[in-house]
Amino acid sequence: MRASASRASSSTAPARPASWDADVGSPAGAELPGPVVSGAWLQANLDNVVVADVRWYLDGRSGRAAYEAGHIPGAVFVDLDKDLSAPSSAVGGRHPLPTPEDFAAALGASGIGDGCGVVVYDDASGMVAGRLWWMLRSLGEPVAVLDGGLAAWPGALSTECPEISPARFTPRPWPPESFASVTEVDAASRDRGTVVLDARSSERYRGEPNAIDPRFGHIPGAVSAPCAANLMPDGTLRSPDELGRSYAAVGVDGAAEVVAYCGSGVSANLDLLALEVAGLGPGRLFVGSWSAWGADLDRPVATGPEPG
Repeated sequence: MRASASRASSSTAPARPASWDADVGSPAGAELPGPVVSGAWLQANLDNVVVADVRWYLDGRSGRAAYEAGHIPGAVFVDLDKDLSAPSSAVGGRHPLPTPEDFAAALGASGIGDGCGVVVYDDASGMVAGRLWWMLRSLGEPVAVLDGGLAAWPGALSTECPEISPARFTPRPWPPESFASVTEVDAASRDRGTVVLDARSSERYRGEPNAIDPRFGHIPGAVSAPCAANLMPDGTLRSPDELGRSYAAVGVDGAAEVVAYCGSGVSANLDLLALEVAGLGPGRLFVGSWSAWGADLDRPVATGPEPG
């Protein structure tokens, strides 16, 4: 699915390379080395994976516009709001999971089929791309995140949109072992054998006023584990040993069950990704996250730096 690497090119988008199966719309496939790949690895294997651009911005800027202005050659755009989420609701939060049928249709329309290797990226060091990574990973699909995001890509960008052949992605139920309901999170927050991680900033965890959250504070019993703390200054993930020590400090030792949440079930996936890199995964995602918990006035809220 590789396109021209020219930033200024406006010629007709290229067809898929011969390594693609016309029926399934999937590449012959490079074996993914793990949950993350480097820019150099992706450049060397670009023709044998599907690359998904999942850029999205909390401030309302258009991810698609960013994609059209320049993306990794051959990448397809996947929309967080339209493809990876159902409409927001007070019960489900800002980014509920789509139905399996809607998810399968969206991926198929993007040329992502059953069993194809997918590499996802954003320009937020995986805080957005992690959502698609976790959804595919939960279904047993081969998927990895570009470590460091778009900034880690060593080549030129393209403005060409590739020709997409519809793929066959089979709808499958969301596995309960990968996703936690609000009732399960409520129980988990009181269970000594489960660690509930709050991936938001420490300020939002403590309950400092902000323009995002419906109420201020955190789920009682949850520990603060800001997803941004998993990153090096260049936006790549810290080493497995460093990540392991950080999670051990908040009670994650490989034996405890882990549930992660954030504002709306997006950036918490970076915690889940880091856990897997550290050899401590998999955990579970509370999809509704704080946007669902905080909107329910019957749910308790804790404030301050301690779990409560």
